[in-house]
Amino acid sequence: MSWLRALKATARSGLSIERRRLEPLIAIRGAAGLALVIGISLVFFGPVVAASSAFGAFQAAIATFQRSWRPRPVLALVSGASLAVSTFLGYLTGSRLPLFLALLVLWTFVAGLSWAAGPTAGIIAASNVAIMLVTVTLPTSVANSAVHAAMILFGGLVQAVLIVLFPVRRWGAQRDALADALAAEADYARRLRHDPLAPFDPVPLMTARNAAAVTPRQARRRPPELRGPRGVAERIRPVLASLADPSLGVPSEGPERERVRELLAAAGSVLDSAARAIRHGDPVELAPSAVAALKTPDTGTLLTGPPRRAAGRLGVLLSDVIETAEGEGTKEQETRAEQAAEAIKAPADGTPAAPHRRRPTLLRMVPVVLKAMRAELRPGSPILRHAVRVSAVAAGGYLIGTVLPFGHGYWAPMAAVMVMRPEFSQTYGRSVARFGGTIVGVSLATAIVETASPGVTTAAVLSVLCALSMYLLMRTGYVVGQACVSAYVVFLLGMAGDNWSQTVFERVVLTLVGGLLAMISYALYPAWETPRLRGRLGDWLKADGRYAASVVDQYAEPAARGHDDVRTALLDTREARVAWQEALATAQHEPVRNRGLSRAAADDTQHALAQLGRVAMLLEAHLPGGGATPVPDAARLAEALRRATEQGAKAVRERRVPDWTEVREALAEWDARQRADEEGRHADGGEADPFVREGAHLLLEALEEFSRGLDGKPDPSRSPSGEQAV
Repeated sequence: MSWLRALKATARSGLSIERRRLEPLIAIRGAAGLALVIGISLVFFGPVVAASSAFGAFQAAIATFQRSWRPRPVLALVSGASLAVSTFLGYLTGSRLPLFLALLVLWTFVAGLSWAAGPTAGIIAASNVAIMLVTVTLPTSVANSAVHAAMILFGGLVQAVLIVLFPVRRWGAQRDALADALAAEADYARRLRHDPLAPFDPVPLMTARNAAAVTPRQARRRPPELRGPRGVAERIRPVLASLADPSLGVPSEGPERERVRELLAAAGSVLDSAARAIRHGDPVELAPSAVAALKTPDTGTLLTGPPRRAAGRLGVLLSDVIETAEGEGTKEQETRAEQAAEAIKAPADGTPAAPHRRRPTLLRMVPVVLKAMRAELRPGSPILRHAVRVSAVAAGGYLIGTVLPFGHGYWAPMAAVMVMRPEFSQTYGRSVARFGGTIVGVSLATAIVETASPGVTTAAVLSVLCALSMYLLMRTGYVVGQACVSAYVVFLLGMAGDNWSQTVFERVVLTLVGGLLAMISYALYPAWETPRLRGRLGDWLKADGRYAASVVDQYAEPAARGHDDVRTALLDTREARVAWQEALATAQHEPVRNRGLSRAAADDTQHALAQLGRVAMLLEAHLPGGGATPVPDAARLAEALRRATEQGAKAVRERRVPDWTEVREALAEWDARQRADEEGRHADGGEADPFVREGAHLLLEALEEFSRGLDGKPDPSRSPSGEQAV
């Protein structure tokens, strides 16, 4: 993509406004906390302290809107405390320009590195730096700086207390995540009725898994209906695919296929009912037709072999979904549901699974975050490059704003710090949105000021109204939120005695300077995803190969194998797949020439890897029990898959085409032994042998399709609907 096209695309994304579900009660609660803090500060300390404390309450409320599974009061307290420390240090050094610049560089560098801990930490840290640039301009002495910091912390504390006293939809984010996962399963079941190879996006399941991690205190308070359905949904996914797939299941047409379609429709109805019940906390209401379809005895007469087993497992799993969604299961049912949250199947050796996914407490997270930040201190790290960019731009913007004759030079570095992100399109899109939102917000605020000349109380009320609009509309688009924030800053600083005479032109010019600095810094010191696409593709190939090898290896010695390695490999391949897709989506908007991987090759190879994961998922759906007949040839094939995909990942990174000779030879030897002693194997009752061997051939086909796609020779027989994620 050329620079012109990239700029147009990012500008459109930055100025876009989306229709999102509004949360008025949460917005009102945040604005009420802000009004309470401003009112108390005005009465006891005056307008200057009120302005600084208001920033603490304002930022604490914004922190609670971030996508985090931490309790909202904890986010508010962390935001208030970190902003108080930042402001206090800024006050101590603000009178000495060299010392303040050194602090600004250090603080912004740490804020940039904090993205290693996740977007929530990065956003809070960047906001702290931006607000510090504003609050240190408020007139005060060093002796009173501690009072300002204490009141900022008080603002975060007030927001945390209001969240505890006036909760809005407790566990709402976790309920939505789990309900979305079940709804995605329901949609998948319905699509499988018409397309047996329909794709499935695992992101809802990954989100639900992240939401299910709780601290010990949360685990004691978590509603029963949130404890088990996610694990059951994980186990339903391969069962649905196995039931619908024509290559290892029922024929494409006939009475068996019609029966499968009825079961899939019933499964979709049950999963949708469970999703609605969990989202709203209501009892599960099942459609009578779905219940009748699942209970009919025709299933046992029409289906045989793996499809019959899949249908039986589906019925059991759907019963578990209903029981746990109701939240009224027995203690044994709850224990089984909790164990399902950690393993697709119970371990073969009977070892009990953890009762819930554990999330470290806030104090235990400190060394984890520090370790993640240290890991980014390496050449080529996008997070390190972002930290260098944002610290250089913040210092440069502050100096430029100080030199320019406009006054209030903090508008330039504040704009730059708030828009900069580790990724290109977000930085450029937010820069355009920041500029547009500032024009609207500052223009409206200035027009009101010039018309009404508001006093302290009126300015405080107007700032609270702007904050309320921000909380209500912040999810609709960055440009809308920035319009509200810009007006909020104008009114709040005016309440503190700031000179109202600064014009719209001056504030907009400084914002434009900050945005341009952010954009120029990324162009001069970028962190492009395009050159890393082959590495991401190699990571996905390696993870997919490990997953397939772990599944095949289960058939070699069922009595001696546990299922933990399958679960771990599955999670790894999901993360690798999502990382690849995010990198591919990012690269499509970058003004960078193709570095060895064309768009056609990217499409063909990701289709092949999706197929590889789909076949492994089908084999996983029928993993043998401990007493099943061993399949010794599966062990050699699993080892060949593991080694070949690791070597193939290295070949992809080195711009070579992987070779699958080892896998092909292992499968050929298996076929030869099968033909030589076919009678004996049937006599042993090895029912799983033909099934897993057929799946092994499909795995090899997917690997060969990957090589053809990478070499620019896609398989002409490929079906566009054949993609299947794991």
